[in-house]
Amino acid sequence: MQLLKALWALAGAALCCFLVLVIHAQFLKEGQLAAGTCEIVTLDRDSSQPRRTIARQTARCACRKGQIAGTTRARPACVDARIIRTKQWCDMLPCLEGEGCDLLINRSGWTCTQPGGRIKTTTVS
Repeated sequence: MQLLKALWALAGAALCCFLVLVIHAQFLKEGQLAAGTCEIVTLDRDSSQPRRTIARQTARCACRKGQIAGTTRARPACVDARIIRTKQWCDMLPCLEGEGCDLLINRSGWTCTQPGGRIKTTTVS
């Protein structure tokens, strides 16, 4: 008798989990982002000036509480809101692996320096 009750409880729990997954899938329809993720919406590059490329991108993020849209490893990401408030940009690890990060003097952005000496500057607007 105990075994039968345990099997019914297990079957009920499995059905409950299945229904939760189905309902969750309905809420995450096409065009919606999962919590804590970002996607690039637009990316524009301007190479009209010699030896200089200006790139502008717009990202859409669905960040969790206490997070805000930022950049990690040169990709849009949700980062701790404290980093943005204090303008400690290098704390969000915005540069690629092997690059060095330095704050701009006025804290309006950061630079990523590659081992070969090439410098990428990012400003926040």
